[in-house]
Amino acid sequence: MADHSTDGAWDLIVTPWHLDEYIPAFPIPATETQVVRPDLPAGPVPARMGLLHRAATDAVTRAARPLVLSGDCPTALATVAGLQHRHRDLAVLWLDAHGDFNTPAISTSGYLGGMALAMLTGRTPGLFDDTLGLRPIPDTSVVLADARDLDPAERDALTTSHVHRVPAEPAAITAALDRLGPAPVYLHLDIDVIDGAQLPGARFPSGPGPSLAQIEECLAAACATADIAAAYIACAWLPEHAGDHTSRRTITRLTAALGAGLTWHEPGDS
Repeated sequence: MADHSTDGAWDLIVTPWHLDEYIPAFPIPATETQVVRPDLPAGPVPARMGLLHRAATDAVTRAARPLVLSGDCPTALATVAGLQHRHRDLAVLWLDAHGDFNTPAISTSGYLGGMALAMLTGRTPGLFDDTLGLRPIPDTSVVLADARDLDPAERDALTTSHVHRVPAEPAAITAALDRLGPAPVYLHLDIDVIDGAQLPGARFPSGPGPSLAQIEECLAAACATADIAAAYIACAWLPEHAGDHTSRRTITRLTAALGAGLTWHEPGDS
């Protein structure tokens, strides 16, 4: 097994937004490379998100090895679009308690955050203006880990897709990445994949699931198996919990499993 864990330092990009909602309390590590905070004019949510995603794509394009901390999953579109400027082919490892595979046609809520993986695989044409130049990722290049909390129509859509579904276990992830071959990997983690009892304040808690320690092992296994071109952590806590001590400690542990050492501003720092 090749060891890719020390292939290079991470460039830490922070997008403190949930959809088009800015999160003032979002935790900003002292080691950040860039914080993406464009001015978004009033308007429809998809249009505002499009402006945010273009700014995030620009930041990812400039980064040698992006590690994105975000408040949602859809900014993954911007991250992958930026990666595609230098990688012809990409594989995706997506760890999430949810499938994020809804579309406007099957979603019962219309929540855009529940459509992120469907967007990435080209299932939502016309939802956003096509300004990122994103090339849809083929289902056969996607590994979805856990996804224990699915809507019925979303479950059916995944069943008829060619997305590879695996449990959030290190051996299963290693085997799935080995099967995908040598393509660089975009690694996506939504914090709600972690057991709800260990994750106070999550926006969409999903009850019992893998422990934080098990997810750390999954991340380390992925880094040791594949060429991780970029990583993304969707820090989907409720705004009032986004920057508390438990949330920051969880982010620190997850990024450490990826080989990134975060430091935080001390209280009172400007």
